[in-house]
Amino acid sequence: MPENSKLQTPISKLLIANRGEIALRIMRSAKEMGIKTVAVFSEADRNALHVRYADEAVCIGPAPSNQSYLVGEKIIDACKLTGAEAIHPGYGFLSENANFAQMVADAGLILVGPSPQAMETMGNKLSAKAAALKYNIPMVPGTEEAIQDVNEAKQRAIEVGFPILIKAAAGGGGKGMRIVERSEDFEEQMQLAVSEATSAFGDGAVFIERYVTSPRHIEIQVLGDTHGNIVHLFERECSVQRRHQKVVEEAPSAVLTEEIRQQMGKCAVDVARSVNYTGAGTVEFILDENLDFFFLEMNTRLQVEHPVTELITGIDLVKEQLKIASGEKLSFSQEDLKISGHAIELRVYAEDPANNFLPDIGVLQTYSTPKGNGVRVDDGFEQGMEIPIYYDPMIAKLITYGKDREEAIERMVRAIEEYDITGIETTLGFGKFVMQHEAFKTGNFDTHFVGKYFKSESLKVQDETEALIAAVIAAKLFEKKDVKLGDAVVKSTSDWRKNRLKY
Repeated sequence: MPENSKLQTPISKLLIANRGEIALRIMRSAKEMGIKTVAVFSEADRNALHVRYADEAVCIGPAPSNQSYLVGEKIIDACKLTGAEAIHPGYGFLSENANFAQMVADAGLILVGPSPQAMETMGNKLSAKAAALKYNIPMVPGTEEAIQDVNEAKQRAIEVGFPILIKAAAGGGGKGMRIVERSEDFEEQMQLAVSEATSAFGDGAVFIERYVTSPRHIEIQVLGDTHGNIVHLFERECSVQRRHQKVVEEAPSAVLTEEIRQQMGKCAVDVARSVNYTGAGTVEFILDENLDFFFLEMNTRLQVEHPVTELITGIDLVKEQLKIASGEKLSFSQEDLKISGHAIELRVYAEDPANNFLPDIGVLQTYSTPKGNGVRVDDGFEQGMEIPIYYDPMIAKLITYGKDREEAIERMVRAIEEYDITGIETTLGFGKFVMQHEAFKTGNFDTHFVGKYFKSESLKVQDETEALIAAVIAAKLFEKKDVKLGDAVVKSTSDWRKNRLKY
């Protein structure tokens, strides 16, 4: 019997140590399984939807996350207060915190996630690489250990070959990461990377990799139970990013062949097996212009973009997480899993794409979500609510599904046009720009999509085109002689009044 095997312990009450759309999404699956739910909330989230939806709710502190959602002791106290046997951490906050995972185990509670040991190993990019190397997983050429001496690091960088990437060992989200094109710039960029890594993660360890100039970001979803069974649920393409963070994701990738898909899937399962992984996890790879892939890291939690995998496989990943945490065996094998159709997700952020994607705050004066076939919206807001300044600015995840990629894109454009949000700037217009861009439609893009193709003027042109159409309609309806829009004059030739008299 595998060392992480355990007896079945059905969960009857689940505390969700998170907020917003992911808390609601987890609660809905739990409810369908007959599991009672407990919400935790900060004072800023007192009227949030996830608080109202849960069977019980506990306030755990002031608005700042380091006084509420990030305080593990308060989460565990809330479990004891309500009698919850298990904790689902969602993503972000404490979801990849090995110390918190150990606290949960020490308290005799169930964490819906991997073991603290697996979390700790995969939480550091260098130890994750060391674990993956046991299975001969392809790696980007570079160092296999942290380097602190600048001169030694520079010499290793010259050996690897420029351009190179300096990366924080404990990093994520693009922090502690520097691209270096020339050896002359190396010392300064390494010092900046170490400083940023120390500030962001309390760990200044960095390592070096060859920089892949036209990379695509491909990740593989895995599930492992406590009986030694591990499967993959195919890939997600996450190459449309801003500030090294994903904005658009899709499944499957437009470029993977079946042979490469199988190879990447096997590697992902092997990476999970290297740490006896249990629960849902994601193994991330970089794909170069020759379709060669290399291991990047493993995320030991549910991903933001998990809905696209659910739609193409028909598997509810949260339900599977809860079953695994209860000690159940996976009810399906790798051979049972098939890709059906295509799904795309747009992260709807309260950000201004025309102003370098800077976060925006304010009140949702209008908030109306799209409907119809093949459209899913995972959100945690409603009209009249305020976007708080304390947390991630994501409002919702807009997901569309179609029989093929073309239909999924068409539905996404339609859904974006139906989505009505006023009071703040959002990434909806950017999402429409992506869907209609030739590079995205043909699948010929990489992680530099935003830098290559998107300028603030792109949205301005799109907005002016839509305003011009509206002006034409107005001119026709009200028989105005002309309508001026910027430098354009729309001439009216409306027969509206004359035609009306005929009927």
